[in-house]
Amino acid sequence: MDMLLLIGIFLGVVGVTWVVLQRIERVAVLRRRMKDRPTADGTLTGPTGEGLLKDSEVKNPVLAWVQSRLPGAADKTPRGQARTLIEAGFTHPSAPSLYVLIRVITAAGLPLLLVVSQKLTSAPITGAQLIIGALLLCGVGLTAPAIYVDLRATDRRERLENQFPDALDLMMVCVEAGLGVDAAFVRVSQEIANSHCDIACEFNRVSQELRAGRSRSDALRRMAERINVDSLRAFAALMIQTESLGASITQTLRSYSSELRERRFLRGEEKAMRIPVLLTMPLVACILPVIVTALLLPAGLDVAHNLLPALKGHH
Repeated sequence: MDMLLLIGIFLGVVGVTWVVLQRIERVAVLRRRMKDRPTADGTLTGPTGEGLLKDSEVKNPVLAWVQSRLPGAADKTPRGQARTLIEAGFTHPSAPSLYVLIRVITAAGLPLLLVVSQKLTSAPITGAQLIIGALLLCGVGLTAPAIYVDLRATDRRERLENQFPDALDLMMVCVEAGLGVDAAFVRVSQEIANSHCDIACEFNRVSQELRAGRSRSDALRRMAERINVDSLRAFAALMIQTESLGASITQTLRSYSSELRERRFLRGEEKAMRIPVLLTMPLVACILPVIVTALLLPAGLDVAHNLLPALKGHH
């Protein structure tokens, strides 16, 4: 009963702390909005222009403290695990800090749950077994969030790779119809928002950065760094070079769209050619023994029931 009371007190403190932190963050957001409100002449009282282009900062005091203790906190460029979080779709500024907190909580919480569960059971484990179990659960708590983020990033990269050719074809149609490149990003993101949500979100973010005043080359470069997909990185480099050299955007999009279709066709052929090789091991390990057994078992039974008794009787 005392243990249940302690668990209840702990959960209550965690809940109250979370509510207070959310309240503090909400008040900070309201104060920042009041500070940056437009004046009568249309100008901003807070930081102008650059505030629209800079990444938002972490406002939660606990997450901000954790972020300040992270390795490379002074470096604003995403790298390592922060880059993996961005590739996985966790683009909020507090994502790295929250990720570290989750790993710490799971690494400490799972062994704690093991100890609490052993206190409540009638036949608890003790000594070396309890220590080994706690260490194993601590390792699981540290590695499980990292594995989840890596798998999510890999899956999102594959989805973006598959969705981008369709988005590029639609963008080429929009540009050929007379829309500008900036307007094409907006239109494509709206048209494919339901069927290709990942690439639509990236195109929508590019359009928002363009409306905020960022140059097209800078917005495309940031998109390529966020996504880390080869086809999109090549697309960003191609668009930047086309803009700097003054070449035709329509011809560039048409050529690259044709190249992507050919690349997709070759990738499909490669997967089709790999199927016989991949089927070899299942055939040898699973199907071939069954076929051999089905063919030889009747003959073996016939020999065992007829030939062997006859040979014994002859001797």
